[in-house]
Amino acid sequence: MLVCHCNIITQKEIENTIVELLDADPWQLVVPAKVYHAMKKRGRCCGCFPNVVETIIKVTEEYHLRHGSDDSDAVSFIDRVRSLRHEYGSSRHEGRHKGHRAA
Repeated sequence: MLVCHCNIITQKEIENTIVELLDADPWQLVVPAKVYHAMKKRGRCCGCFPNVVETIIKVTEEYHLRHGSDDSDAVSFIDRVRSLRHEYGSSRHEGRHKGHRAA
């Protein structure tokens, strides 16, 4: 599935890059800018970043569970990040007011 239309980046490419970053340091903070930098790309319109954040959360959680991390704090932290994203991310659409028109 195509995630970033500006750079033509697929879901699988993003997942593989996240795993490579986690292989280098499993406890680093992975953010969309770091993923794009590792792929030698840059965010252009950044409309894909919310989807990339969800992918980072999912892949990081699966990575730690697959590698036998018994640390439940990591999973609870990811759940807190996910709840904050839904709390703040879904109520505002790119910071625009409801009556905003581009043209």
